[in-house]
Amino acid sequence: SNNNNNHYYYYSNNRNANQIDATTTIMSNSLDQFKQFTTVVADTGDFNEFKAYKPQDATTNPSLLLTASSIEAYKDLMTDAINYAKKKGGDEEQQVQNAMLKLAVNFGVEILKIVPGRVSTELDAKLSFDTEKCVQKAKEIIALYKEAGIEKERILIKIASTWEGIKAAERLEKEGIHCNLTLLFSLVQAVACAEAGITLISPFVGRITDFYKAKEKVENYPVEKDPGVVSVKNIFNYYKYHGYKTVVMGASFRTKEQVLALAGCDLLTVSPQILGQIAQMNDKVERVLDASKPEKVEKIDASELNFRWLMNEDEMATAKLSEGIRKFHVDSAKLEGEIKKKLAQ
Repeated sequence: SNNNNNHYYYYSNNRNANQIDATTTIMSNSLDQFKQFTTVVADTGDFNEFKAYKPQDATTNPSLLLTASSIEAYKDLMTDAINYAKKKGGDEEQQVQNAMLKLAVNFGVEILKIVPGRVSTELDAKLSFDTEKCVQKAKEIIALYKEAGIEKERILIKIASTWEGIKAAERLEKEGIHCNLTLLFSLVQAVACAEAGITLISPFVGRITDFYKAKEKVENYPVEKDPGVVSVKNIFNYYKYHGYKTVVMGASFRTKEQVLALAGCDLLTVSPQILGQIAQMNDKVERVLDASKPEKVEKIDASELNFRWLMNEDEMATAKLSEGIRKFHVDSAKLEGEIKKKLAQ
């Protein structure tokens, strides 16, 4: 009976004995256990890849869309975006921009047929220092989703965590448009987001670790000393200790160990590849972060002057934020190149 299953489910999480039966085994692979502590989000544009892992939400970015748009199965999404742009008219540049927006939304619409929650759609990296344009483009994206029958509650507008991006998101949030602030590498970025009333942040793990591995010439860190993991823990504890509502979605993972070391974080967005590795494990997963018992983190000033000063003091955050914007821009430009070719056909 159903009741019986619940009993076993409960039992499987609290057992000390080594008794395992069919019911508990089915319920307790490491990914299922992990999902009791943290909301799992799929980080991919290839939505056929993540059906098996039943994520709550999904995130996309220009690099993921570039990869996915070359997959045969998604050709129609590109064709539709091209036709949309041609119909709207304007000069070549306008048509390219319209096709880019429509393509991102087309992927989002398909993803939302699979995930029950929200999709994150990223603004063009070129807008990262332009508050006005960020606000304008975000509204265009929301309008395109609305035309496709999707309400703004299911969309997160993804914006780089520059000062200008945070200010744009602050304005959007006041109008009920929810934002996901990405390329976030430092506590001061996180605090500025929280004070701006942002819905969600994506502090990066793997790229922080990459930086310190290269700088300190280290092969590997024990996971509890992993600089990327430590950074997200610190941000999580700051938010919970000081009572901020902004939710933390750790991102950019290199290993399954990094993911499991953040069990208890509000959400984590993880590639299908790493989700698959965790689903194949049967190790016991323990809660690491606890919102009800946060560690104390000293309050910091996140005014614009101090934001700029602390970012400048933080070599890693400065390097990784600018590199992240450049990389997304490169991939957006490649995608624009593909779109230009198709518009000319």
